[in-house]
Amino acid sequence: MKRKLSSEATAAWIRLMRVPSRVLDCVEQDLKKAGFPPLAWYDALLELSRAPSGELRPVELERQMLIPQYSTSRLIDKLVDEGLAARRECKIDKRGQFVEITDAGRELQKKMWNAYSAAIDKHVGSKLSDADASRLCGLLDRLGCACGDAKGDVKNETKADSKAAPARDGVPAR
Repeated sequence: MKRKLSSEATAAWIRLMRVPSRVLDCVEQDLKKAGFPPLAWYDALLELSRAPSGELRPVELERQMLIPQYSTSRLIDKLVDEGLAARRECKIDKRGQFVEITDAGRELQKKMWNAYSAAIDKHVGSKLSDADASRLCGLLDRLGCACGDAKGDVKNETKADSKAAPARDGVPAR
């Protein structure tokens, strides 16, 4: 027997679709007010800094960030133009390339984390108790959002060994 969609499930779906963009918009505005570039820059720099050698192939960066290839290419161009990342030819496959974080990129990522973590606290942490946040994580995990244990990932931006996607140093997966 097929179950009929409940109004509660529909209401939950609507909220799930609206909340991410609204919260992300608020976080983006806070970063902008603090004089920082868009959140995607932080995400890219974080992923590059987490890579064992500080470099990834563009396709790997694209997979880690969950954004379209054309957006990744433009983002990489901007990071390179600003001196936050550098392109490096792959020695094994001359057609391939790596994107490597620079010292300036590492510095910006660390500075951005201060404003970013404050924005996360303002728009999420201050509105949920730790118990509420844990319950929310559990509910989202049941919907298939679990990508590892987020505990410990939010400590700071220098935890290069952490790979959980739900909260990458406080960065929600997109």
